[in-house]
Amino acid sequence: MTHQKICVIGLGYIGLPTASTFAMHGIETLGVDISPAIIETLNRGEIHIHEPGLREAFQSALQSGKFKAALKPQEADAFIIAVPTPFKENETGNYQGTTYKLADMRAVISAAESIVPFLRKGNLVVLESTSPPRTTFDLVAPILEKSSLKAGIDFHLCYSPERVLPGQILRELIENSRVIGGVTPASAQAGYDLYATFVKGQIIQTDATTAEMVKLMENTYRDVNIAIANEFSRLADKFGVDVWEAISLASLHPRVKILSPGPGVGGHCISVDPWFFVESAPELTPLIYHARQVNDSQPQFVVDLIRQALGNLQGKRIAALGLAYKPDVDDLRESPANEVIHLLQHEGASVKAWEPFKPEAKLPSITMASSLDNSIKDADAIVLLVKHTEFANFNPADIAVKTKARIAIDTVNSWNASAWKSAGFQFFRLGDGKSATGNQTSEVKS
Repeated sequence: MTHQKICVIGLGYIGLPTASTFAMHGIETLGVDISPAIIETLNRGEIHIHEPGLREAFQSALQSGKFKAALKPQEADAFIIAVPTPFKENETGNYQGTTYKLADMRAVISAAESIVPFLRKGNLVVLESTSPPRTTFDLVAPILEKSSLKAGIDFHLCYSPERVLPGQILRELIENSRVIGGVTPASAQAGYDLYATFVKGQIIQTDATTAEMVKLMENTYRDVNIAIANEFSRLADKFGVDVWEAISLASLHPRVKILSPGPGVGGHCISVDPWFFVESAPELTPLIYHARQVNDSQPQFVVDLIRQALGNLQGKRIAALGLAYKPDVDDLRESPANEVIHLLQHEGASVKAWEPFKPEAKLPSITMASSLDNSIKDADAIVLLVKHTEFANFNPADIAVKTKARIAIDTVNSWNASAWKSAGFQFFRLGDGKSATGNQTSEVKS
């Protein structure tokens, strides 16, 4: 099955790279987004997100004449839905006293509804947005069938999750394996034909609900393993152990690979997707639920560490370095760093945040510094919340000249304790119970 023209709905961190990649491979591509500002930016030849190589790829696609951006879909051979699926802000579910978060599917619903007037026999529709199991069958298909066409009979319908790492999206879109879940085998084959345009990795065909579950399983697996690492950091603090040394030693076992603890779990995948399982089957997911509870409460553990270093936080001035949910990206969605800052403010601290990948970010109740120097100049303590390469490469002696702070707190195991101490700082590290008890601290990096 060939596709001469496709329509990609949603031009965010996944939709824009996907649309650009299709266009660069010769397919006429219409990118659709409900934001006039995004459409205007793209049609000027600029982009609104940071991703290595994306600017060049997008501009190449635009200059080829194969990419255009618009506010509404048009007729096409294939439609790809790549819109966000966040949480509902003011609504939760409850099962036997257990409260859990619910997926907000309004963007998916709206995107599917926008396709209906343009849907024709033989078309292909692909949902890429991470969704609770059975979304393709139970939510998307009935909406599209308002066109009087039948899913799997008159048009093809698939679920194919993105499985890429921010910072490497363009490469992984092409090289990673791809799962195509169809409502029928013929739909899966149509999805295969579409993505075979550029995917070099293995393309595996299955049913739509299996594909939905695969994506959720991948991120839930990560979340549960991060939760145990975060609990290990708390135990190490209690027992006077350096968790980073212990993790390094435990991971020498040939069948053990412990992940790294930190200030929490963020982003639009690992911190979100497990809740879709809990929402869909709360009676079957106590482990997943409690892992989410551990990771969501980790920012409070970080605040406890900062209080240990500074004492009463009322009136203390703190420089918070990093707001992104992971190193060297500009994605601030669900970032635990934001929650750490809000908790510090709740205890009376004055916090200035510096995020080099998104210095212009406007976040509720968070004061953004205009520069690194501005954030640390008058601080009582410097807190590292994200392992950006720029921060990891700090020379503590240079930092000491720029700030009156003499307390450095590392929540991601990025800084060398001896170097900071030699520069005149008291040094605290998340999960380093040896320092807290006065024992010798190892310089172990994971």
